[in-house]
Amino acid sequence: MRRVEVVLIDYGMGNLLSVQRGLEHVGAEVCVSADPERILAADRVVLPGVGAFPDAMDELGRRQLVPAIHAIAARGVPLLGICLGMQVLFDQGLEYTQTAGLGLIPGRVVPIPARCADGSLNKIPHIGWNELHPAGEASWRDGILSDLEPSDAVYFVHSFMAQPSDARCRIADCSYGGTQIAAVVGLGKVVGCQFHPEKSGEVGLRILRRFLSI
Repeated sequence: MRRVEVVLIDYGMGNLLSVQRGLEHVGAEVCVSADPERILAADRVVLPGVGAFPDAMDELGRRQLVPAIHAIAARGVPLLGICLGMQVLFDQGLEYTQTAGLGLIPGRVVPIPARCADGSLNKIPHIGWNELHPAGEASWRDGILSDLEPSDAVYFVHSFMAQPSDARCRIADCSYGGTQIAAVVGLGKVVGCQFHPEKSGEVGLRILRRFLSI
């Protein structure tokens, strides 16, 4: 049986090696590439990301990767955004300045509140393990979380959070400082994880394995 091929987009801002190893561990054949034609031919695509929203969009534009990403999403090729890669799936980000995103999921990306719900100072960035819980109108059981149970924990590192404008795009949340943070989002075959599945142990590997079959 042919192994599922995943193209891991290299645009200079991703934690490529650990994501590649995680995908290979669950049975994927991984190609790391910044070639738009290679991306267009992929079975599945992963968009990682570490850094700032404006820099990510600048790099994607400079490398002429935006049209390829739009094309595979329009064709229904499964696309997984991880951390910053999830954030740029949205319409816009407010990190440093207002920046247009890829516009594949409606909504925007804003700073995590500086204060907790009780008025105390929040610890920013949000770093560490946190539990996932069902959110919004989307079904937990139909996508990349179908092998998980509510309260399974995953590993986060981020200072900004997505605000989907359509509740149907919000699949799972975590609670941080009394704020509900969108942890998993999706629209059709475009999905995103705010956390790092490749750093989330067996739970994260289950997510990556399920991505190979959606």
